Amino acid sequence: MEELPVPHNIKISNITCDSFKISWEMDSKSKDRITHYFIDLNKKENKNSNKFKHKDVPTKLVAKAVPLPMTVRGHWFLSPRTEYTVAVQTASKQVDGDYVVSEWSEIIEFCTADYSKVHLTQLLEKAEVIAGRMLKFSVFYRNQHKEYFDYIREHHGNAMQPSVKDNSGSHGSPISGKLEGIFFSCSTEFNTGKPPQDSPYGRYRFEIAAEKLFNPNTNLYFGDFYCMYTAYHYVILVLAPVGSPGDEFCKQRLPQLNSKDNKFLTCTEEDGVLVYHHAQDVILEVIYTDPVDLSLGTVAEITGHQLMSLSTANAKKDPSCKTCNISVGR
Repeated sequence: MEELPVPHNIKISNITCDSFKISWEMDSKSKDRITHYFIDLNKKENKNSNKFKHKDVPTKLVAKAVPLPMTVRGHWFLSPRTEYTVAVQTASKQVDGDYVVSEWSEIIEFCTADYSKVHLTQLLEKAEVIAGRMLKFSVFYRNQHKEYFDYIREHHGNAMQPSVKDNSGSHGSPISGKLEGIFFSCSTEFNTGKPPQDSPYGRYRFEIAAEKLFNPNTNLYFGDFYCMYTAYHYVILVLAPVGSPGDEFCKQRLPQLNSKDNKFLTCTEEDGVLVYHHAQDVILEVIYTDPVDLSLGTVAEITGHQLMSLSTANAKKDPSCKTCNISVGR
């Protein structure tokens, strides 16, 4: 009996955060005997695993021989923004239920995509459920060490510069490792209406009037919703001056929020004055996408403690939390 054709020239296309299309070429010899495809998918760190499998052992996915390209989804919990390897073999199911299989194809590498706007909208809807009532605030603030502000004055002409966001939060967030911005907070203490005196990021605080960063010339976007194995949840919002590079980046990737009417951060006008509110029951992390001059606000030492346990730098999201995960890859 002639051997089954080995797939070659494998092509991966239409990649999302939890699916992809796969196609390949085959020699026409014995092609009509093919009844199934075996597809072996591994995270890239395990890419050698399929080289040592006996060729008669069925692999992770046995699919009927459908016309190519074939969409693969749901058979694995594919993670977004993750590198995978894939190899294919053709198979012929015998009368006794066993399979005759070809040799493995070459191993192809590809990377899954970030969350799409559709996925982020699902996250947004989950975050809205727990956002809580809105509290008034008047300033955005950024905590750092004294050395940070000294460096800004000396090397950047007094202007804080946007930097690339780290990989904290949802693994599929399209802003991680890509969006450039400056992190600010706006949360207030319930009893005082002022920023808390404690911070995980340093004992010096830059405060700036809310209207300097958030006004009718600023667009507001939803970026992420996550927790770190704790009871409290974080929401990342992006403030981007209209028409700026940050605004163009977000417009293509993130759900835009109505600045006057949303569950997290609002800017409304009352008697000719801009009034600001933030959600009470989530911790807001606000990314501003343009440089900010220190002269627009004030820098002063805070009196509280430095609570490192609250730091979110490169923090990993809890994949088991039912509150802040959606039903796609983690």
